Amino acid sequence: MTNTWTYRDDIATGVSGRSLAGYDVEATDGGIGSIDEHSDPPGAGYLIVDTGFWIFGKKRLVPAGVVQRVDHDEEKVYVGMTKDQIKAAPDYDDTARATDSDDWYRTSTESYYDTYAW
Repeated sequence: MTNTWTYRDDIATGVSGRSLAGYDVEATDGGIGSIDEHSDPPGAGYLIVDTGFWIFGKKRLVPAGVVQRVDHDEEKVYVGMTKDQIKAAPDYDDTARATDSDDWYRTSTESYYDTYAW
């Protein structure tokens, strides 16, 4: 299994040092929103996806290991999960991410995504 928080080797070089903010995110069965923020250090990579109206303005923290492909020409990021799987993921919690509860939040988020073989 891929490290949950690390982009695959074939993707890492294409995202390192680049902003993916504003790129659309495509699940295996359609669009899920756009990227508000991304981080790319090995072992700590993620996307913050704004789902917009699709799930009532909720955001999702999507670990880098879920990313299957990045198309810079079309400004799209493809993830190896369905829309329903992303919808069922824990809500993004910026407060938890920025406090001492970060380890708990990261672990609970990781536990959810690790249940899928992307």
